[in-house]
Amino acid sequence: MTMPSAPPGWSPDSGVPLQDKLKEDLKLALRTRQETLKNAIRQVMSEFFRLTVPVVLEGGKKSTRPKTAEEITNDDIIGIIQGLIKSEHIVLEAKKETSSEYLRILEGYLPRQASREEIAAWVKANVDFSRYKNRMQAMGEIMKHFGKSADGRLVNQILKEE
Repeated sequence: MTMPSAPPGWSPDSGVPLQDKLKEDLKLALRTRQETLKNAIRQVMSEFFRLTVPVVLEGGKKSTRPKTAEEITNDDIIGIIQGLIKSEHIVLEAKKETSSEYLRILEGYLPRQASREEIAAWVKANVDFSRYKNRMQAMGEIMKHFGKSADGRLVNQILKEE
């Protein structure tokens, strides 16, 4: 008897690299004939070739090469997924729809987003605005702390409101 695999989606707390979870979920989608899941994962994986590393060629010329599977990080993949989600929102807006199964699948692979309250509390406790000419200059410090788990538009909104 085989162990049931975890449901599609990913959490940074799971201890499994996002790339491995995508491969595992793709196998599951192929076995269970879940077309939308299969297509969504293949779309994400097809973007991996766009991830590059800068290299210097023999003549000193600068170039890039694709990252190997071992070099691809969770943050790289999260960036790809966020780009695909952004594109899907544009498509849905044009179709006058609010959501799709594809969008829900992609969002399942993103880490939980920090809430407005979490961001505001951290800003209040950790950001010294006297160091900045204007409040928006603190954006970099806040985004560095939260990384991909905070939406830049939400942070911007919080800074404008404070």
